[in-house]
Amino acid sequence: MTEQDAPARSAGESAKPDIAKRKAWRFSRPDAPGFADFIAGGKARKAFVKYWLTDNVWNGLHLAGHYGMKLMPMDVCSNFGARLGLFALPRYHKVAQKRARATIARLCPQMNEAEREALYIENCKAQGRLMTEFSVVNRIARQPERMVLHNPEYIQDAAKAGPIIIVGMHLGNWEIGPIILRQIGVQPYAFYVPPVERAKAWIAQRVRSKTGLRFIPPGMQGIRPAVSLLKKGGVVSVFADEAFAGKIRGPLFGRAPHLEGNIALTIRLARMTGATICPWYNVRTGDGFRFDAYALPPFKLPPEAKPGERLAEDIKLLNAVIEPVVLAHLDQWYFLDNALPS
Repeated sequence: MTEQDAPARSAGESAKPDIAKRKAWRFSRPDAPGFADFIAGGKARKAFVKYWLTDNVWNGLHLAGHYGMKLMPMDVCSNFGARLGLFALPRYHKVAQKRARATIARLCPQMNEAEREALYIENCKAQGRLMTEFSVVNRIARQPERMVLHNPEYIQDAAKAGPIIIVGMHLGNWEIGPIILRQIGVQPYAFYVPPVERAKAWIAQRVRSKTGLRFIPPGMQGIRPAVSLLKKGGVVSVFADEAFAGKIRGPLFGRAPHLEGNIALTIRLARMTGATICPWYNVRTGDGFRFDAYALPPFKLPPEAKPGERLAEDIKLLNAVIEPVVLAHLDQWYFLDNALPS
């Protein structure tokens, strides 16, 4: 959601930890090349051919794959994805493989080489399952026994009392989150960055809309709508763990607090609106398409004498909730194949 800019203050100006300022990020999608681009030749013509010809071949393949996998039973589709991930990721994603192994080594120094390799293999399977399960995820709503939400009252009671920010983690299959929440009477809005590929973007919006998710524009364009929703007592969903450009932004994993990404965004939204923070996550249970979801105790940020004076402490507070959960389930963590900045 954000990009780093310059230090907020020198170390001598304040005893508070130094946190980098952020530069607002605005989402924009490139315009479709017109026939004038084809006539112009050069790079413009290449862009035209890519957009209208090459990309549409891939769009067709994406749509065929999506609808082809919808013909499979849920567990068959999931298990096919596990095999696909184990085959494809180590072979065709060498850079990501290298990053994943390095991240495992840094986060799991207590493991021996065989244990680290086993963790990496399980993560490949989990990544593959996510790719194929997207085709059948909405079907799970008709089989609620496949999703067990522990402590739903945490979210239900907080939502009755006022605005809430549901803070998720990219574990298990987080696409089931809106389905579970809808079953307990909660329907969130979420910041949504569509995939670059047009077919993938169409599929993603269609599938997620059917789960009950409602969209807020990504980037700076979404801040005002999110604040407005929360001030009216609404529900906004944010994922606090993330990576950008191949580097992990959250959790902190021992690094100093920073303003890049969704941990800081969550804190600022909570401060501006008085919203309660409701963390949750889900993990896959066994093989196939079954999950245990856990709502964690909700909390409000502690009072502060003046705006922003607790920013670093607030970021650490939220990080302390999500980081142990991610560390306990690295085999299912989506961002394991990203690098930890030095």
